[in-house]
Amino acid sequence: MFALYENRENEFELYHKRSKHVPPHLHGAIEMIYVTNGTLEVGIRQDLFHMEKGDFALVFPDVIHHYQVFSTEKCTATYLLVNPIMSGSYHSLLQQKLPKNPVIPHEKLHPDIIYAMEHLEPTESGATADMVHQAFLMIILSRALPQLDLMDRSDLQDDDLIYRTVRYIAEHFTENISLTSMAEDLYVSPYTLSRVFSNTFHRNFNRYLNESRLQYACTLLSQTDQTITEICMNTGFESQRTFNRVFQDIYHMSPRDYRKRAENELAN
Repeated sequence: MFALYENRENEFELYHKRSKHVPPHLHGAIEMIYVTNGTLEVGIRQDLFHMEKGDFALVFPDVIHHYQVFSTEKCTATYLLVNPIMSGSYHSLLQQKLPKNPVIPHEKLHPDIIYAMEHLEPTESGATADMVHQAFLMIILSRALPQLDLMDRSDLQDDDLIYRTVRYIAEHFTENISLTSMAEDLYVSPYTLSRVFSNTFHRNFNRYLNESRLQYACTLLSQTDQTITEICMNTGFESQRTFNRVFQDIYHMSPRDYRKRAENELAN
């Protein structure tokens, strides 16, 4: 299951991977994205920001965000997630402020940030590794933060319904739910709930629900030996035909081809 709030055990996580649709979620880590190929859309609350090759984004802790890939072109990026404890003197700022736009375009990106994102590699844990990771983090923050237009978190009216929506889908996406039944459980009208999906998450209820199911399906396809039929049933789809159609629509490939690609990437 995907939780509203992801408790990440590691203080430092680095991934070089193909970008894909990721439904709205939040966690306590600082998240940095450096696009290495293609294009990517980063959604922060009600706003959607476009990223191209060489662009960099800084997502502050405890902010609902999501990713979308509209292009059929292969998109890859480096994702760095760091515990705010490692941010030193920047810790308070990261908790109290938010960027109006988290993206720094490549033409304005400081060379030090590019160097850090291209040379960071996961290493064994230990005091020396932690110092190296923190040094790179401080370089990135010292160069990135002055380029971001920051505002106080308190200036944003905290919409509890948005967070309840994310939590509800995270807890029930494998079940047979509808916009109407969800609205009843959250004690709001279907119209009000529909506006949360369209205005905040930039997709309708069905699209959001299917993306949450497919995110889980991708994990099962790449990390388990469950059959595609079993995965279809375990992720909440009413039929394998629907599962295959929705998977093809979002990922532009069949579940079987996705599993083969994941196996090939693991082998290489």
